Amino acid sequence: MRSRASSVPEQVTLDWTPPGLVAGVDEAGRGPLAGPVFAAAVILDELQPIQGLADSKVLTAPKRARLYDEIRAKALCFCIAHATTEEIDEINILQATMLSMQRAVHGLRLKPVLVRIDGNRLPLLPMAAEAIVKGDATVQAISAASILAKVARDLFCEQMHQSHPQYGFATHKGYGTPEHLAALKEHGASPWHRRSFAPVRENLR
Repeated sequence: MRSRASSVPEQVTLDWTPPGLVAGVDEAGRGPLAGPVFAAAVILDELQPIQGLADSKVLTAPKRARLYDEIRAKALCFCIAHATTEEIDEINILQATMLSMQRAVHGLRLKPVLVRIDGNRLPLLPMAAEAIVKGDATVQAISAASILAKVARDLFCEQMHQSHPQYGFATHKGYGTPEHLAALKEHGASPWHRRSFAPVRENLR
């Protein structure tokens, strides 16, 4: 039986930080019509600071790629995980996002005492967790996680493009651009498409 993620609707704020390791978590790919949703968890090394960390969405692709390599080299530990297209269709995109975050945290080699997560919802975790709205712009570990998740998902979209080039996944990364919608209308849905999303459902054959 597949485990299901749980979430709470409101942000949790801690008045203190327990001593120990702190992980940052963020996701990439909630909005696209195709492909998995990715999440990353990162514990940074204070002795090896990384310059230029920011929300992945404001960085250029070359800068994201450089930081992706640097984070992987310098972080105390990290884990990149995902929930599949099938899981998204089965349990919905919100719960699949929570599931991918759970997998990323559980995959860390070192166990954090606190997990800081971008947004206002928290997955069910065995340690203290804090939701931080716009945390990807203000918390370095969350910024690092956003970069890992974004680059990993973009690389996966390249693989999707190789198997189904007619949809242009390498360009739009699965988002509902006019070009993508036109390809959906012409070719129908690929195995990568999220059938629970309305624009895909309308083009099933």
